[in-house]
Amino acid sequence: MRRLVRALAALLPNVLFSLTCVLVAAHAFAFLFRSHSPHNPFAAQFAISGWDVPAHFFGAGLALLLVPLQLSTYARRHWPALHRTGGWLYACAVLIGGISGLSLAPGAQAGLASTIGFGVLALLWLGVTGNGIRLAVTGDTAGHRAWMAYSVALTAAAITLRLMLGLGLGLFRFPFAATYITAAWGSWLINLAVCAWLLRHRSRSDARVAAGMHSVSRRPTA
Repeated sequence: MRRLVRALAALLPNVLFSLTCVLVAAHAFAFLFRSHSPHNPFAAQFAISGWDVPAHFFGAGLALLLVPLQLSTYARRHWPALHRTGGWLYACAVLIGGISGLSLAPGAQAGLASTIGFGVLALLWLGVTGNGIRLAVTGDTAGHRAWMAYSVALTAAAITLRLMLGLGLGLFRFPFAATYITAAWGSWLINLAVCAWLLRHRSRSDARVAAGMHSVSRRPTA
């Protein structure tokens, strides 16, 4: 029973993260088809922006939707072809979302500070994902997984951004400009920091397991 509880507890963060990815992706796709109030400054700005708005919401939404599949160890082990196909689709989605994000950044709310924050995010998203794909093609599996983990962290900035804006503006009623600029930077800096910590924690755990197995293998047998 304890093992079952531990297994479920270990799965819960992954399930919640995957569900959040799907929900935010659905929100992005719904944004393309619903009507918007002219009194909403975001909607008004997006209405006159052009091609980059639907491209960004489609690309970022598709990338988020594919994240649970690409992170699935089961799918990677049992359906490698599906993992590879999903990886190429994910890369194409990031390409669309990143380029359109660069186009949208100059018109970001709250001025130059948020423009730079979103612009750096878009450049990192493209560069990190591109290098992750390059490592996969060259056969560096460990490097590929690490870089793609950072790519997923940048993709998930869409989730963190909404959480920060919802808490800052909706719950705590902080000033708009300060909250938006903080979210423009914090949404991806926080994610990268958490990703780096998780990768280091996993590396240490793997090292301990490997050391334990090596110690057992060297014990003399009767």
